[in-house]
Amino acid sequence: MNIIDFENIHRAYHRGADVLNGVTISIEAGRVVGLVGKNGAGKTTLLRIAMGMLEAQQGAVRLFGLDPRREPLEVKRRVGFVSEDQILPPFMKVEQILDLHRGLFPTWDESVAQDLIVRFGIPVRTKVKALSKGQARQVALLCAVAHKPELLLLDEPAAGLDPAARREFLETSIQLLNQLGTTILFSSHYMSDVERLADRIVMLHEGRVLIDSELDEIQEHYCLALVPHNGDASRAKLVSLDGCLGVRERSDALHAVFNLEPESTARLLEAELGITDSLCNRIALEDMFVELAGGQQ
Repeated sequence: MNIIDFENIHRAYHRGADVLNGVTISIEAGRVVGLVGKNGAGKTTLLRIAMGMLEAQQGAVRLFGLDPRREPLEVKRRVGFVSEDQILPPFMKVEQILDLHRGLFPTWDESVAQDLIVRFGIPVRTKVKALSKGQARQVALLCAVAHKPELLLLDEPAAGLDPAARREFLETSIQLLNQLGTTILFSSHYMSDVERLADRIVMLHEGRVLIDSELDEIQEHYCLALVPHNGDASRAKLVSLDGCLGVRERSDALHAVFNLEPESTARLLEAELGITDSLCNRIALEDMFVELAGGQQ
C-alpha cells in the first residue's frame, strides 16, 4: 500500500483559476520526495489537502489508505507536519508544549525528544514568544518527529533560516526518520537542499505535475538545449517535439528543456527541425527549475 495517494486533485480559490488541476501522485513507504515549483504552483495547497486542512474540490487523497477529512484523528496520529507559517502558542513555555504533545501522541519517544533538545540547545523553560525564529522552528520539528511518525510532511520548514541552521534542520529530520523507514514529502525553494535530501523529485507547474522522476534519472537523462535564433526554430515548434518540457525565450537563444539525453536531443532537433547548431548539455536541478518556471509547457 502506498503511504500517500493523490488522485486527480483539483482545487481553486477563485472560479476559473485552478491552483491544482488534476494532480496525481503516489508515494511508496520509505521514500524521500522533494516537492518543487515556483510560488503559486500549488505546493502548500497540496500538503494542506494531505493534512485534511483543505478539501479537494475534485479527486481523492488517501494517507495510509484513509481519508484525512473523514478520519482525521487516525491520520494525524501517524503524521508529523511542519510548515513555514506554523505558529506555536506564544504564551506557552516550550516544556508545556512538549507536555501537550506527549499526551496527544501515544507513540511519543522521550529519548528522541531529549536528544533533539540537547542537539538544538532548546531552552525548554522559555516562552515561545521569546524564542528566535530558528528556535521556534526547531521546537516545531521536535514535536513533529518525537512521536516517530510514519509520514513527515514539511512545507518550506527551513525558509528564512541561515544556511547552517537550515541544513541542520533538514538533515536532522531526514537522519532521524530514515532510521525508522519514515516516508518524507517536503517542499523547498532551495534546490541544493532538495538534491542533498530527496531521492525523487515532483515538480508542480501551473497546477499540474510537470516532472515526477527519480533524482538520478533527472541528473542523467534531462538536458538543456540552446537553440540559436535563426532558421525555422520557434517556441511553438520546440514545444511540439516529444520530450520537450518547456521553452524559455532569451536574448542569446531559445532555452528548451528535454526529457532526453543530450545526444538524443541533438539528433531529434536535427531530424525534426533541421537544426544542426544547437548546444545540448545535461542540466542541474536548480537550472532546470529556473528554465521551467520561466518557460511554457
